[in-house]
Amino acid sequence: MGQLTTHVLDTSAGRPGSGIAWTLYRLEDGHSLLCNGITNDDGRNDGPILSGEAFMAGTYELHFEVGDYFRRNDATLGTPAFLDTVVLRFGIQDPGEHYHVPLLVSPYGYSTYRGS
Repeated sequence: MGQLTTHVLDTSAGRPGSGIAWTLYRLEDGHSLLCNGITNDDGRNDGPILSGEAFMAGTYELHFEVGDYFRRNDATLGTPAFLDTVVLRFGIQDPGEHYHVPLLVSPYGYSTYRGS
């Protein structure tokens, strides 16, 4: 059975993005809240974000509260912050595979990819 994992890296400081709140939604007939959590000291979740019967094909969004993280870490942010909530919309085609969705972020930019 497949699973969904994530990892946040603070590229401005060269360290894991620890303590970042995230929320996962499934986008079928609107936004359905599936789960939420906070990244650990390594910028990861302690286990898969989604797995088992709940892990199915479809379109999803991961919302990361990076503005709060940067404020806690004394980053200089404007008002409003350029990035506050980063939203990653992605699709799961084969629920038998592992989908890893990392976030590389700084106060003024981010990138993602499908990892392994």
